[in-house]
Amino acid sequence: MKAYSMDLRERVVAACDARDGTRERIAARFSVRVAWIRDLLRRRRETGSIAPKPHGGGRPPTFAGEAAQRLRAAVDADDDATLAELAEAAGVACVPSAVHGAPVRLGITPKKSRGGRPTRTGPS
Repeated sequence: MKAYSMDLRERVVAACDARDGTRERIAARFSVRVAWIRDLLRRRRETGSIAPKPHGGGRPPTFAGEAAQRLRAAVDADDDATLAELAEAAGVACVPSAVHGAPVRLGITPKKSRGGRPTRTGPS
């Protein structure tokens, strides 16, 4: 979810400072939650700023750096391995679903593509 714009933040704070109504009415007018207004005013009181906090960053990728190279080598060695086997060969302790998208993100294509044109006959 994206942070609210600075313009909206400034308008909400201005409405609260001007006491244009209760927080509930201001929240309804600007289509925001009352709790968000409370948090915004608290942030201004504690830090002096109404700017949004920086993004937390998220979880680091499981297959990065050395683990990605080991995964690439494991796929080259056995392109028919299961996801659990690839995780074990890469030396990463994770669930198989974490391995599922890693080859695509790394540009590894473990299976050969089907050659030729698809058949034009439909199901019978």
